[in-house]
Amino acid sequence: MAKTRPGGLISKPKTGKRDLDSYTIRGTTKVVRVGDCVLMRPSDTGRPSYVARIEGMEADSRNNVKVRVRWYYRPEESLGGRRQFHGAKELFLSDHYDVQSAHTIEGKVFEYKAATGGFTPDRVAVYCKCEMPYNPDDLMVQCEGCKDW
Repeated sequence: MAKTRPGGLISKPKTGKRDLDSYTIRGTTKVVRVGDCVLMRPSDTGRPSYVARIEGMEADSRNNVKVRVRWYYRPEESLGGRRQFHGAKELFLSDHYDVQSAHTIEGKVFEYKAATGGFTPDRVAVYCKCEMPYNPDDLMVQCEGCKDW
């Protein structure tokens, strides 16, 4: 049944779409939820991952998952660019919202709890035989033994 909105406009109800509480990142066992901050894969592989906060998620009748995100910006991505007072790794939350395919989510961003000094999640995944955590500043190569990156 169509709903009449103020001003006499008729809106059609969503068909075949359902809201989701969580999504498992493709190819992993990592789960993200509404409210989580995530790394999003850029279309240009030469650029760093984008950072966004998930505001909502839904799946269509073919199970394609879309996430509504609110973007964080780096100073150089803002109007006026990087300025003298910006920190080297500074990010700031914008009022820019967007809808993206959930398949572009690369991973979850750590959250820091200032009051306790703790991180969420409190454990870091380790990789390969060296059992080192992933560091975005280090080049990772695929292990010939376990095929992990």
